[in-house]
Amino acid sequence: MSELTTVARPYAKAAFDFALEKSAIEKWHEMIAFAAAVANDEAMATFLSSAETLEKKVDVFINVCGEQLDDNAQNFVRLMAENGRLKALTAVEKLFSEFRSEHEKEVTVDVTSAVKLTKKQQENLAETLEKRFSRKVKLNCSVDAAIVSGLYIKAGDTVIDGTVRGKLDRLTHALQS
Repeated sequence: MSELTTVARPYAKAAFDFALEKSAIEKWHEMIAFAAAVANDEAMATFLSSAETLEKKVDVFINVCGEQLDDNAQNFVRLMAENGRLKALTAVEKLFSEFRSEHEKEVTVDVTSAVKLTKKQQENLAETLEKRFSRKVKLNCSVDAAIVSGLYIKAGDTVIDGTVRGKLDRLTHALQS
């Protein structure tokens, strides 16, 4: 996957810069997400790996996408196809999403707790995390009964382990040192 990310980064950056210049970030995000979904379709993936000519593959791919892609997005897909990079569309969409979040000063935070958080708890947590990260926070909450108590918070590379299990593990490690 890291190879696809490396391949996808320049395409995602170029698409994002173009979308930013045209003030169409949301529209471009939707178009790239749609194209990535088409590329991930099993029948389309089989067709793209067939012995058909590149021109036929591109024409079929763009026809399947139909009016979901404007002329500029069709040219973007055509360029990726000419360079043999359609398999990287999912990674392009992911990176485009990251660029968008960075631009909009937004961070997605995964929160795992032992019990479902109330609306008020989610609001308080989001407010606290917004202060910590200096960004708008979007919470993805999930429940894992194995946590017992506390929260496990992950935002990008930042992990905050406030679970009882995490505290016990750190205490055990400190006592053994």
